[in-house]
Amino acid sequence: MAKAEGAALLKITLVYSPAPRQVREWTLELAIGTTVSQALAASGISKEFPELQVGRPALGIWGRKTTPGQVLQEGDRLEIYRGLRVDPKVARRERFNRQGVKRAGLFAKTRAGAKAGY
Repeated sequence: MAKAEGAALLKITLVYSPAPRQVREWTLELAIGTTVSQALAASGISKEFPELQVGRPALGIWGRKTTPGQVLQEGDRLEIYRGLRVDPKVARRERFNRQGVKRAGLFAKTRAGAKAGY
């Protein structure tokens, strides 16, 4: 019976996007009871992407934030998130300034003779 338990593996998927429109995906077979940090160590991703060693990257399982101590389950999708380069509020403000009042958001469609936004 011990051999059957030792041979029991769970399959997970590890996903990382090093740059926009680039997605790397690994399928890992790990022992039952493996944590997120153990899975990252077993994958060898830090050798391929040394920038992940510098800081603590944000981690998630199926889009939900998780911790390195979380125990993985069969079929989990472990995701490593990049940090934001631009604050979304600043990006929206700059985009609005570039497009102008008449072409952005609520102000895109107006009735003839009405003020902007109505």
